[in-house]
Amino acid sequence: MTLHARIDDKRDDLITLTQALIRIPTLNPPGQYYRDVCDLVDARLSSHGFETQMIRAIGTPGDSDTYPRWNLVARREGRRSGDCVHFNSHHDVVEVGHGWTREPFGAEIEGDKIYGRGACDMKGGLAASIIAAEAFIAEHTAFAGAIEISATADEESGGYGGVAYLAEQGFFAPSRVQHVIIPEPLNKDRICLGHRGGWWAEIETKGEIAHGSMPFLGDCAVRHMGAVLETFEAELFPAMAARRTDMPVVPDGARQSTMNINSIHGGQAEPNADYDGLPAHCVPDSCRIVIDRRFLVEENVEDVRGEVVALLERLKASRAKFDYDMRELNVVLPSMTDKTAPIVETVHAAIYDVLGVEPTYVASPGSYDQKHIDRIGQLRNCSAYGPGELDLAHKPDEWSGITDMAKANPSTIAVRAAPRCSAARVNRRVNAFSITCIRLDPPTKIKRSTASFARPACASVSSAVSPTRSAICLRVAVIPTG
Repeated sequence: MTLHARIDDKRDDLITLTQALIRIPTLNPPGQYYRDVCDLVDARLSSHGFETQMIRAIGTPGDSDTYPRWNLVARREGRRSGDCVHFNSHHDVVEVGHGWTREPFGAEIEGDKIYGRGACDMKGGLAASIIAAEAFIAEHTAFAGAIEISATADEESGGYGGVAYLAEQGFFAPSRVQHVIIPEPLNKDRICLGHRGGWWAEIETKGEIAHGSMPFLGDCAVRHMGAVLETFEAELFPAMAARRTDMPVVPDGARQSTMNINSIHGGQAEPNADYDGLPAHCVPDSCRIVIDRRFLVEENVEDVRGEVVALLERLKASRAKFDYDMRELNVVLPSMTDKTAPIVETVHAAIYDVLGVEPTYVASPGSYDQKHIDRIGQLRNCSAYGPGELDLAHKPDEWSGITDMAKANPSTIAVRAAPRCSAARVNRRVNAFSITCIRLDPPTKIKRSTASFARPACASVSSAVSPTRSAICLRVAVIPTG
């Protein structure tokens, strides 16, 4: 039986597992049911021979006894030594929001789609990784190296209680893990190499409280914030729109610098939901916004920060009584993996084999956990590839395609190659290429190709009938692991 046949046989299992994951409402914030979803994955992988570790990210943002930040890391060692391929998925999901026509955590099936919050982003990717890894181990019982699968917390709020914490503990050290795929929903024919940077800050304008019938005796902080927003509209937004990046960011609108006003609040605190009284009459003495500034690899965070501060300082100098505070909330630097990285070349070749298309390289408009694997773990051999449509993430009626999860599956695409090649060491890096025939003779050389390699080396080989000619074509991916 082939690997793909085994995965096809597990289609019902894939559906059941995806539904079970979706039905655990791991909402972040606040961080609900993290232990439940980790327990589910733990039981599943333990029963298939994985050694598992349950890790709580104690002391990280949001971690508490009420909402502990639980993560699961599972590892299956092969029969021979070699490299480790790690599949990382976050288990948290964003708020439901409005506009749903289905039960958000019902995991309903219609046709080839499973609906629910997190179906696309990214419990479908987690389920697909598990199913395909199980199928791979059953098909290749003597594989070399190791396979790891992790279910991690808090990616939707920065990943500090998940991958960042694990990286700090050494779980993504290059001596332990050599290849990482993150099955984020970035479309099945695309390989994501990285993401833009992000800078988040809270800006507060200050005023003076007074009776609402006599606003001239106070100073309205909301009006001051209106001046801030007007300046952003007149100066900052046009300046950002004029900047373009060479990063292959998708969609096209994200190839420029962008900023979102995440929230705004001025005046009295929001009343409890059960309060039906009227508000008091006061001039607001405080107004706050949270800004989400996404910047390009060509920019640096000092300039991004300085641009906003300069606008605020000009308002302070020109507007009567204007005063403000700014609090930086978070910084994420851009991250980009090279196209010639072993995991990227392997996935590129395998997508062609499985789907029959040449994949395109993209970068994500938003950050994901690659930032921590890169910056903290110091592991550069990482990319994102998974089932699901990017545009569905965080939307009402989010769904994941069952066929895509089975076919355009990160484990199907990559796990078959890298562990078997874990002992390989080659000095020259090449792209995958197609030839009409090969012969592997000791010392290993690839004949009728543009390059040859002395042992040790390895190749992932698959065959297919060419639709344009009567020859059988063999696809060969040479995977350098050192």
